[in-house]
Amino acid sequence: MAELKTKPTDASVGKFLASIKDEGRRKDCETIVRLMKKATKSEPRMWGTSIVGFGSYHYTYASGREGDWMMMGFSPRKQNLTLYILPGIDAFAPMLKTLGPHSRGGSCLYIKRLEDLDLKVLESMLKQAAAALKKKGG
Repeated sequence: MAELKTKPTDASVGKFLASIKDEGRRKDCETIVRLMKKATKSEPRMWGTSIVGFGSYHYTYASGREGDWMMMGFSPRKQNLTLYILPGIDAFAPMLKTLGPHSRGGSCLYIKRLEDLDLKVLESMLKQAAAALKKKGG
């Protein structure tokens, strides 16, 4: 089985966030750090070179493949802020109707700016996602 390329590193989350040139994007990322830290009760950690992840859980697929992955995380991509929310975005379909402008795919939520969103809805989604994974043994 292929090994995951994205793994936790010892790189500094603070330095990574400080390197974001756009001040608005950097402030959005700092807010997301606070929300995800609160939801997971975990400190942020770099996963690879561009993902800030929180917590971890062990997964096993029906195929037998297993591994460890972050409970949730985000990456300030060029086009969007990408939020990685497990167990998957579709689990939050009713909440997404009131979140604000976004797009989604699998476990990813794509947003432009936090100011466009209802942060209470986002915070609730993050808390519920973390609770669901912890219930599974994450």
